[in-house]
Amino acid sequence: MAQPATLKTIYDLITPINQKNAALAPETTFASDLELDSLTVMDLVAEIEDTFDIILPLNLLPELETIGQVADTVDKIVNES
Repeated sequence: MAQPATLKTIYDLITPINQKNAALAPETTFASDLELDSLTVMDLVAEIEDTFDIILPLNLLPELETIGQVADTVDKIVNES
């Protein structure tokens, strides 16, 4: 389970691009709930990487469908460094 601070930071990064005003929760999906296109998702990934000073491996990105999965991955990478 992701740290609450990690989730809040990711929510803060998503809020400006949440055009549908979808409720943000760990189970919120990028494709279905937020309806983000691939370019917007890549911009978000870049912002997450800059904010947390990490690199999200490209081979993991297709598996990260929800906010919670991204937050868990961010915490894992941060804790490994």
